[in-house]
Amino acid sequence: MTTDVQPFKRTYPRDIKLGNGSQLQLQLMDGSKVDELIAFAHELPRQDVMFLRMDITDRRNVEEWVRNIEAGRTVTVLAYDAGKLAGWASLHHNEVLWTRHVGEIRTIVGPAYRSIRLGARLVEEIFEIAKDMGLKKITANMTSDQRGARATFERIGFRPEALLADYVVDSEGRTHDMLIMSYDIDGFND
Repeated sequence: MTTDVQPFKRTYPRDIKLGNGSQLQLQLMDGSKVDELIAFAHELPRQDVMFLRMDITDRRNVEEWVRNIEAGRTVTVLAYDAGKLAGWASLHHNEVLWTRHVGEIRTIVGPAYRSIRLGARLVEEIFEIAKDMGLKKITANMTSDQRGARATFERIGFRPEALLADYVVDSEGRTHDMLIMSYDIDGFND
């Protein structure tokens, strides 16, 4: 089922300015962006794509991502610098009764756009969308050795919630611990 009405107030495209003076444009992902996203994935360092939930260099996976967007299970915001894809953030949620208040964020920023707070800005964008959708909690998953990602999420206000030992296996067969971090949108006293 395709959703015709956006479940959030924000409008796109939207121009944003980062602290270093960079101006980027935010757009919503749709089926017209598949080739662009695959090309972006191929340019990322191998380590960056190793622990993504799906291989985004594979067209079938990106097309499934688009189907989830069309079904209203995912919202993805893409960031562009002068027409070049710089990064993205997605909000994934499931309307299953007992977890309908929780969304999972997934984000990645191209190497040239790190350390300028683009990742944090994309997460803030997703927070606003999550609030509009009525979500109460956002989670982010990463391996425990992804120190940069953890530091970024901690700066935003995420806190470690669980550590799953040997939960992730990389392409070389090595296991890694998975860290689950969370952020309570409404505060911890609701």
